Amino acid sequence: MEIGLQHARSIILQAQNLYISALCVPNTLQVIKDLGHVQIDTISVVERAHHHILWSRNPNYQIKELDELQSKRKIFEYWSHAASYLPMESYRFCLPRMHLYQTGKNHWFKVDKKIKRNVLEIIKAEGPKKASDFKSPRKRAGWFDWAPSKKALELLFMEGTLMATRREGFHKVYDLKENVLPVQLDTRFPSDKEYAEFLIFEQLKNLGLALSDEIAYQRGAQVKSLVRKRLDELVEDKKLIKVYVKKQKRPYYLRSMSLEAKHSPMDIHILSPFDNLVIQRKRLEFFFDFSYQIECYVPANKRKFGYFCLPILAGNEFIGRMDTKADRKKGVLEIKKIFFENPLMQKKYGEALRKKMGEFAQFNNCSELSYGEGLFHNKFA
Repeated sequence: MEIGLQHARSIILQAQNLYISALCVPNTLQVIKDLGHVQIDTISVVERAHHHILWSRNPNYQIKELDELQSKRKIFEYWSHAASYLPMESYRFCLPRMHLYQTGKNHWFKVDKKIKRNVLEIIKAEGPKKASDFKSPRKRAGWFDWAPSKKALELLFMEGTLMATRREGFHKVYDLKENVLPVQLDTRFPSDKEYAEFLIFEQLKNLGLALSDEIAYQRGAQVKSLVRKRLDELVEDKKLIKVYVKKQKRPYYLRSMSLEAKHSPMDIHILSPFDNLVIQRKRLEFFFDFSYQIECYVPANKRKFGYFCLPILAGNEFIGRMDTKADRKKGVLEIKKIFFENPLMQKKYGEALRKKMGEFAQFNNCSELSYGEGLFHNKFA
């Protein structure tokens, strides 16, 4: 079966909870369950990614909700394709990754075994700790240059021995997993078949449709092989279907119910660079013809669109991007630059975007908007 590109976009955006009816806004926990994970990020040029992603799906979202859900053990922190909040029900499917670290998988740093033992013993004896609770004789040279105790805490976290019980500020508070996990939670180690099926159905729930490699995104060759094998079996059992899009030679997989996706309303969304919709850049370019790169990691003299440029989605197309910064002390959201994909986009969506920028300012606790010199000043001011 072959489907058109517009149909595919509708499937994806509906799965991403970006078709929101004012009468049926999902609550925050439901959004996290629907998306499968929400990436945590440290950058705070505008509101941090995990809050931004949730606000994009739930305009009533309040910053305090994530802490509340974590304290109620409805969500937990671990690694998806990056550091993320996940629904607590997904915990057992993180066990294979934890097992890899327990059996010698290299982290991105080396850990002193003695310090690792000492850190764990202190938490067992004294209770939850932040990294700053452990004194280090060494000064840090940068955020990658973590103190030995911080490295030990993070490895124990990746192994699953410790979990984040909460955050204070933006700092994880580590505790023993048995003090964090709900008593009734299923913690059985999944079989290969269960693990592959979880990845398949979880990813198709939030991606809408996907290639096998997109389903096993950043999971390694062994997992990709498991997923491919199970996908073929699920198609044969008529639990999934295969489609081709835009004469793509490789098949996309989806649930049959996803084919009934409705067309997009003309809503405007100002998205995070780490939003679930945009994080797989090749996929984004294929389906939406939108080439995107976050440039905060690019040297200043090589940036094309600015330090922290946010993608702008209107209906089922990306219409541009804007370089933005929240000056929270002054209560001003600075719109430094806006780049439309073509000049017609400004005329078609300018007023709707102006309204959305006002809402985005409020979300960032800013009462005013300011625009770069000559930047649509007359139109938007």
